[in-house]
Amino acid sequence: MRISVTDPAAPDIVALLTEHLADMHATSPAESVHALDVERLRAPHVTFLAARTDDGALMGVGALTEPGDGPAEIKSMRTAAAHRGLGVAAAVLAALVEVARERGHVHVSLETGTEGYFAAAHRLYERAGFIECGPFGPYTLDPHSRYYTLELGDSRRQA
Repeated sequence: MRISVTDPAAPDIVALLTEHLADMHATSPAESVHALDVERLRAPHVTFLAARTDDGALMGVGALTEPGDGPAEIKSMRTAAAHRGLGVAAAVLAALVEVARERGHVHVSLETGTEGYFAAAHRLYERAGFIECGPFGPYTLDPHSRYYTLELGDSRRQA
């Protein structure tokens, strides 16, 4: 598996993100869907990673947003169906956490859904050391959102 920074506008990534957005809208009310579309994932404050097989097949994606006025945040985690259960999400998440750590963030946070559909995501984040927290940044209390944070222990920069 190769994980690298890439443009989310690649056709196979667009297809995976389209599937991701459709699933988010199918499982949560529209006002509780916080997934980013391709254009928003191309913003300068977003680092977008893709995991690919050695022959270039897309395995999964994830992003780290670093808005100047808020915490670093994990966004758009998605594993291609053919590669689920192989540790792709854990590897992409670890790479995103490492990017945040290298950039001096003291913690990284994320928002995910509360419905049963998100149970695997909850397990992934908890295994990676994320703990539940309250809303952060632009988020508010929402019965369809669960919030997590991970302390990185780096005090070079306040996130």
